[in-house]
Amino acid sequence: MTVAILQARMSSTRLPGKVLMPLAGRPMISRQIERLARCTKLTRLVVATSRDPTDDPLHAHLTAEGVDVFRGELQDVLTRYLDCAHHFGLSGDIVRLTADCPLIDPVVVDEAIGLRARSGADYVSNGRDRTYPRGLDVEVFPLSALEQAGRRAVDDYDHEHVTPYLYNNPGSFTRCDLIQAGRNDSRLRWTVDTPEDYAFVARVYDALYPTRPDFTSEDIRALPFSHFEPEDL
Repeated sequence: MTVAILQARMSSTRLPGKVLMPLAGRPMISRQIERLARCTKLTRLVVATSRDPTDDPLHAHLTAEGVDVFRGELQDVLTRYLDCAHHFGLSGDIVRLTADCPLIDPVVVDEAIGLRARSGADYVSNGRDRTYPRGLDVEVFPLSALEQAGRRAVDDYDHEHVTPYLYNNPGSFTRCDLIQAGRNDSRLRWTVDTPEDYAFVARVYDALYPTRPDFTSEDIRALPFSHFEPEDL
């Protein structure tokens, strides 16, 4: 079983409420889930948000759309992940995704899942030795490894960011990086943290979604404005 846990919250400091901001007429998180539905190697997707009242609108929206949602700790996201996994009785591999990546590439997610299966590594990611655009980030690890991290990690940073204990302890966990062949797009910014990021991603959706809702990363790269830096807007 390979289950994606998509972490989401409304209380982003730089762009509050971004996960429900519209892209081509639907909330950003719904567009991301729509793209993830095209993954062939995911068994299931659940959303892990917080119990904070600021996340009530997010919970209400996802529940109305039939998405499985768990509500847990706001700041201790490692504990939120583990509680979410145990709540839903998950096992096997976990795919960690964040809800600020509405251009997520299902092919890349499937490649990361496949690399984890082939390598047997405890931690697979395309974000540590980055060659993919920021915003196509994916991490894959066995639930058992995350449970070990939960038992051992004591630093607030490890609990806030979920996976640092896995990739910062090579003596305990093996790591394998997913590298993009033939190109280095690490300077491209396809995530949503700021109003400028959101304006770029909305522009991508307006350009591509009406005629090709299943647009690919290559479709984005073909746009004349795909090499986004904040000053481009």
